[in-house]
Amino acid sequence: MTIYHFVGIKGSGMSALAQILHDMGLQVQGSDVDKRFFTQIALEESGIKILPFQKENIQPGMNIIVGNAFPDTHEEVEEAMKLGLPVVRYHRFLGDFMKQFTSVAVTGAHGKTSTTGLLSHVIKGAKPTAYLIGDGTGKGISGAEYFAFEACEYRRHFLSYFPDYAIMTNIDFDHPDYFANVDDVFSAFQEMAWQVNKGIFACGDDEQLQKIQAKVPVVFYGFGDENDFQARNVVKTTEGTTFEVYVRNTYYNTFSIPTFGDHNILNALAVIALSHYEDLDAEIVKERLLSFEGVKRRFSEKTIGSQVIIDDYAHHPTEIRATVQAARQKYPERNIIAVFQPHTFSRTQTFLNEFANSLNLADFVYLCEIFGSARENHGKLSIEDLANKIPGSKVISEEKMESLKNHEDSVIIFMGAGDIQKFQHAYEKTLV
Repeated sequence: MTIYHFVGIKGSGMSALAQILHDMGLQVQGSDVDKRFFTQIALEESGIKILPFQKENIQPGMNIIVGNAFPDTHEEVEEAMKLGLPVVRYHRFLGDFMKQFTSVAVTGAHGKTSTTGLLSHVIKGAKPTAYLIGDGTGKGISGAEYFAFEACEYRRHFLSYFPDYAIMTNIDFDHPDYFANVDDVFSAFQEMAWQVNKGIFACGDDEQLQKIQAKVPVVFYGFGDENDFQARNVVKTTEGTTFEVYVRNTYYNTFSIPTFGDHNILNALAVIALSHYEDLDAEIVKERLLSFEGVKRRFSEKTIGSQVIIDDYAHHPTEIRATVQAARQKYPERNIIAVFQPHTFSRTQTFLNEFANSLNLADFVYLCEIFGSARENHGKLSIEDLANKIPGSKVISEEKMESLKNHEDSVIIFMGAGDIQKFQHAYEKTLV
């Protein structure tokens, strides 16, 4: 049997795809750096072999799938090419793989992972569904009709995809190490829109998405009156959110979600719109929305003593604002403490003032050193530059987390896309 070898198997998309192929009965293994990532837990539970990088991993007869972070000069890629093996990039493989299903690409600057998780949870309640979520979760099943997957705009990777449907959550300037400005981001999404085969579900409250053009119907969702699918009469409580949905100004149904913040209403609206378009039973959609338990590292909560501790992937000013808003809805009587680790120097530099404005929405702010990346491990600024723009904030180290204990009865949100979890784990150790 052919072995599918993943170069960089701990990447969130790569680990999810490996799980899908494994579930479909294919032989899968992979390699990566010797550092623990949350994505490898599911791989280990599936019995998928994870090896340290070395060219000896590459053997005749293998198919090689390469993560987008690794160059052609990587020792395993070079060995595969030397042996004449099939070598394909992750996004290219995924583009071919999805052709066997009714495919739904979920893309946008923010909310991709949460929306993909919600979409796959809802659809699989009605139809057999395979899915690939950006939190490292993937599931392949025999006879799947639908395939829901997260499509990332970074370096225009999503242009390898020609899906049946696309959900577009928003367009915002991010990845300043690649995109020049928001117009450059828009051009990537516009190009993606031309590649969709059946329909696009776009957030009509987003000014950029209002301009999107396509050869297929574009269905808009949002809070504004001009949307095809509109949320009205929203009721927010500490238990969740309830809202009515109107389809082209006609009442359709009332839905409840166990999540918080306007961004989660919009995510649910996107899923409701697609489900309506595909004629899925509204009662099944209602039940599945209510039973959704979330995705990894998106407002993941635990209570320790008098404190609520939240782990969240928020790494852009827009996402920080949404996460703090959600915490205030669920915990209106508590102080919100933000512990934030900026991700990449270029993003921190570009959005320095915006980060400060979003973090100032919290009651108190702690900052961790900037997390670099394989592409970018240094920059012209330091964490002090951000701290200087946030009155009363403190820079905190992994070794000195005890000061968080002073915030009794508070909600402490650890936010970031780097290794912010090590700071959370260090703090939790002080509570034992």
